[in-house]
Amino acid sequence: MRLALDEALLAGQAGDIPVGAIVLDPGGRVIGRGHNDRELTGDPTGHAEIVAMRQAASARGEWRLSGCTLVVTLEPCTMCAGAAVQARVDRIVYGAIDEKAGAVGSLWDVVRDRRLNHRPEVIVGVLADECAAPLIEFFASRRVR
Repeated sequence: MRLALDEALLAGQAGDIPVGAIVLDPGGRVIGRGHNDRELTGDPTGHAEIVAMRQAASARGEWRLSGCTLVVTLEPCTMCAGAAVQARVDRIVYGAIDEKAGAVGSLWDVVRDRRLNHRPEVIVGVLADECAAPLIEFFASRRVR
């Protein structure tokens, strides 16, 4: 999670929402890294999880991320949760809960929908306060007073 936090800080420094993600292979090696880059790239799919999963798929030479773990600082949204299911990620580990857009247990629970053909294991709340801090600071600095 600390590596994902490092990624989140890179996003914040670039003016994007500070969310970071990494993908670990079955042996625990980092094969994908990402942070939000929508502002930089103008790409609406530039979420940390998508960037990290793309890099991991490239490293593996295939789209299936079976046996892999997605570690992310903020609960994935519907797009990212759906992409993790489609990529066959075995496990999703996240820090801060996203009550406004989370799709891995809070607002929705895409990854545990019994109608889908794949349901990753979910681990919630890892370093939750540390993961939430850059987000709280980011949004507080942008509020109109």
